[in-house]
Amino acid sequence: MAGDGSGRCHCSSEQIQRYKNRVSGPLLDRIDIQVEVLRPKTSILNTPRGNSERSDIVRERVIEARRVQSDRAGKANALLDNGEIEQFCRIHGKSLRLLEHAVEQLYLSPRACHRILKVSRTIADLDQATEIRTVHLAEAIAFRRLSAQLDNF
Repeated sequence: MAGDGSGRCHCSSEQIQRYKNRVSGPLLDRIDIQVEVLRPKTSILNTPRGNSERSDIVRERVIEARRVQSDRAGKANALLDNGEIEQFCRIHGKSLRLLEHAVEQLYLSPRACHRILKVSRTIADLDQATEIRTVHLAEAIAFRRLSAQLDNF
């Protein structure tokens, strides 16, 4: 991959541009969470991780969040339609300004905004929060950064 420090990528700038054109725009708009995963340094594998959650605890949080979603809308947040997004994913004040800023800076489409709102609702559910807070929205916006990174890659 371009930008990989290993030096393994020997793609020409034309090849990189063709790849970017194939995976950008409307296709990326349909992907809820976009995260760049870099090759880890081997030293990280031997480093103790004191702040990580155990898998069984994360699993229980996910099960509970899915139950909350089902009780609230009868389905997972990812399946919410536009009216349900308006009903269940409301944001106000500072959060609304943050989303407006992200729209301007990242050139987000309405579809991307809806996906961000659904992901932020899920993050809030995992946090056992009844309202979407700015921190939930900011995390969801961060998960849309791959399309912006492709523009700079």
